[in-house]
Amino acid sequence: MTRFESPDGLMAGVARLPAPMGSRIYRQRAVTFTFEGVSYPGFQGDSLASALAANGRLLLSRSFKYHRPRGPLTMAGQDANTLVQLPDEPNVLADQHPIAEGLAATGQNYHGSLDHDRDMKLGKFARFMPVGFYYRSFYKPKGVWKYWEPLIRRKAGLGTYDLEATGDYHDKVYRFTDVMVVGGGPAGLQAALTVAEAGARVMLVEQQPCLGGALEYARFDVEGKRGEALREALVANVETHPSIEVLCEATCNGWFVDNYLPVIQGRRMLKVRARQCIVAAGSFDQPAIFRNNDLPGIMLASAAQRLMRQYAVKPGRRAVMLTGNDDGYLAALDLHEQGVEVAALVDMRPSAEDSSLARAIDAAGIAIYREHTVFEARHDKTLHRVTGVEIRRITGRGEVADEATTLDCDLLSMTAGYMPTYQLLCQAGGQLNYDDEGAEFAITGLPEHLHIAGSVNGYHDLDQVLQDGARAGASAARALGRDAAEEARVGRSRRRVNHPWPIFPHPKGKEFVDFDEDLQIRDIVNATREGYRDIQLVKRFSTVGMGPSQGRHSALPTARLVAQATGRSVNETGVTTARPPFTAETLAHLAGRGFDPFRQTAMHQRHVALGAKLMPAGNWQRPAYYPAADGALDRDRCMQEEVRHVREKVGMIDVSTLGGLEVRGPDAAEFVNRIYTFGFLKQPVGRTRYAAMTNEQGVVIDDGVSCRLTEDHFYVTATTGGVTNVHRSMLQWNARWRLDVDIANVTSAYAAVNVAGPLSRKVLEKVCTEVDLSAEAFPYLELREGKVGGMPARLLRVGFVGELGYEIHVPSRHGEALWDLLMEAGGEFSIRPFGVEAQRLLRLEKGHVIISQDTDGMTHPEEVGLGWAVNRKKPFFVGRRAVDILSAQVQQRRLVGFRLPAASAKPREGHLVLEGDAITGNVTSCEYSPTQGAIIGLAYAAADKASPGSHITLRVDAGQEVTAEVVELPFYDPDSTRQEL
Repeated sequence: MTRFESPDGLMAGVARLPAPMGSRIYRQRAVTFTFEGVSYPGFQGDSLASALAANGRLLLSRSFKYHRPRGPLTMAGQDANTLVQLPDEPNVLADQHPIAEGLAATGQNYHGSLDHDRDMKLGKFARFMPVGFYYRSFYKPKGVWKYWEPLIRRKAGLGTYDLEATGDYHDKVYRFTDVMVVGGGPAGLQAALTVAEAGARVMLVEQQPCLGGALEYARFDVEGKRGEALREALVANVETHPSIEVLCEATCNGWFVDNYLPVIQGRRMLKVRARQCIVAAGSFDQPAIFRNNDLPGIMLASAAQRLMRQYAVKPGRRAVMLTGNDDGYLAALDLHEQGVEVAALVDMRPSAEDSSLARAIDAAGIAIYREHTVFEARHDKTLHRVTGVEIRRITGRGEVADEATTLDCDLLSMTAGYMPTYQLLCQAGGQLNYDDEGAEFAITGLPEHLHIAGSVNGYHDLDQVLQDGARAGASAARALGRDAAEEARVGRSRRRVNHPWPIFPHPKGKEFVDFDEDLQIRDIVNATREGYRDIQLVKRFSTVGMGPSQGRHSALPTARLVAQATGRSVNETGVTTARPPFTAETLAHLAGRGFDPFRQTAMHQRHVALGAKLMPAGNWQRPAYYPAADGALDRDRCMQEEVRHVREKVGMIDVSTLGGLEVRGPDAAEFVNRIYTFGFLKQPVGRTRYAAMTNEQGVVIDDGVSCRLTEDHFYVTATTGGVTNVHRSMLQWNARWRLDVDIANVTSAYAAVNVAGPLSRKVLEKVCTEVDLSAEAFPYLELREGKVGGMPARLLRVGFVGELGYEIHVPSRHGEALWDLLMEAGGEFSIRPFGVEAQRLLRLEKGHVIISQDTDGMTHPEEVGLGWAVNRKKPFFVGRRAVDILSAQVQQRRLVGFRLPAASAKPREGHLVLEGDAITGNVTSCEYSPTQGAIIGLAYAAADKASPGSHITLRVDAGQEVTAEVVELPFYDPDSTRQEL
């Protein structure tokens, strides 16, 4: 071992292995951090766990149930043994979290101190806490739970969350690529190169900070030279290839239909859509199961290799290697070469498959115990580190001889085989199969656009892994239509990597199957004796695989134990369902700022030129309001000026965002009649009709206007935010009904404006000479087709804002021309544009509801005064039966109009309606009305308070309560004379 000095001459204080060990650390950059209040040195590039291991500390955490000491198991973020507490974040993986100057971390889930946890005595009561005891212990006698709950809550949980912490910035982006390759090991690197050489765009996602996978830490030959040389060549080619984008420290966290792949990288979630996907995610090194197999100092062979090669940390002074495959021999050679005394190599098999490995072990002077296993790990009183092992000869499946050999050691490195990283593949519908005789895995039944390569596909020989990567890359390239030669199928190696039964029960127990949940062999077996024979039920009863590790190391031994206990094969038993996410997602990732694509209408640039204040409406940008006469952009003032102008003169609003749906065909009238609540079979051609839509539960979900252009052609509008769902619902229903109609969402095909106000007819008469616009020839609620300024147009006489008005719909390419034409024609009448805020106030004065603002997920037509829009004579419409049932019930609430004096505190949308201490409703819309000279609004109130003249109590800001008068709707022009001029 060598000590390295920092640039300033201060001793770093950390004993490290010499180069080339330590590929991830920068020895010239010393870092000081604290753990449990003690200061430790490390190097930049160290993880918290590696730096502590370099300082001789392996104890990092306590187990969840028995509070047993735990240390690193995988050094790859694949287990919960390294969960620690940061000041503002709990449950941080110490083997993945990098150290930084001044970092302060502590252990978690202990009572007293990490080194001396008083709750460790719980292990002495294990016999009284059998598997599933909580299901049978805390529900009787009745009411006892309230006494148990405080104690359990104090003992349960892991880290502590700082409720005062401020969240960091997180966001989301959308990405598209030809091929995503998941996994940057040899198979993934080769697959990415192959498909990129064929001309495709590739995104390569690797969970670790560096590319290479096992090439970064594992040994592949006796000399130990091949892995690093191959890694350097592959990584150099990938990183310099112009068609390959590399994302390191990124996790593909799930697979969804059509290769929709969420990727977590730092504080960003990438929502990737790939045409083809190649999963080369590798496999998980598997532990052996024996007594005290959870002690600090007992780690997977790959973990010991990672400590040495990636962090230059000597994992122990004297080691025992327990193996079920040839890779254990290679790991033992690594330990020996780095100065670790290897007391013995314990091979659970009769011999190594590669005899040259056994000769190399003999040459190194390492004793080999063939057909032996570790039966028990020894420890001192504190259990802080393994002190030795008891090994015995294997006499049968899970059985050992009585004679034992004891070996002293402070490191037990083990590898019992490999479990493919199957989670993403099973989420895609793949089936994980297990050959019980050969102890091999295979994954079948994948979608055509999803490919697998490398050890996840059952290949473990390095040459075969590379060949399989090239095959998968070529297959993906051909699926994209690229020119790629078809690679021959890779032959199966006869080398076995999985020991068929590395599970050895001990009379005293403590052979942990699931480290997260402190589950032992007997817990799994007892679950089957309780009647839970299905692996899914065993999981739920015992909680095996439900901890942070999500079964990465417990799934296979659990399946083996359940299979043995129920007299089935492991393949018949299977493993539990793998659901996304693959790794834990923080709420910040889910709630982080999203890339919110918005659409702009054909007239958008005109609004920008006018200085409009823009707002989101559905997925559109719309003008909220325009500057006042003096250029001010005060919301209330601008809105009220626009309202007065529409009431007194004429205004124009861009309504292109309204949903537009074309329904054509012989059954068009029948279809519209079934979808909407009103009657449409006899709707005259050239007429419009209000159209409300309910779902099967009788809830109002959308509304619009139905326009009958011909006998078999309807043009139906929908709300801005609801048109996509309406269109989807129409398609779904007609998939059942099979009516002869064609349904098209034409929202983007049209631009539209609403010209409203007492002078609107005069403006339109100047530009539309083909259509007689007189009240007699073109009355309210009718429609005409003609030309406006030479542009083909549909004209609708509608009155959403309560004034004489016309909606004009033209092909979207004419949007700006229509705007300019009307603004010029309306100049002599002082036409003025108005925005969404004024439109909402205008409709509020008229008492018109806005779906999803004045309605919620339980609103039925009678509650919001839409009973008149329900045709009860027709035999069917979607939701008819539910509407009838709801209407017949005693109404609990009604949407009412209310009025308050102008000087009153103004309620906001969402403020509560109270009756005494009881909440009876909420405010849905509220504004000051310049037309009424008062505050007006809509609110849900108790049914007995719905009559005009009643009074309701509203709780406004700061807890203040105001009393509002319930009034008759509409607030404005109750006889509708103005819109029917």
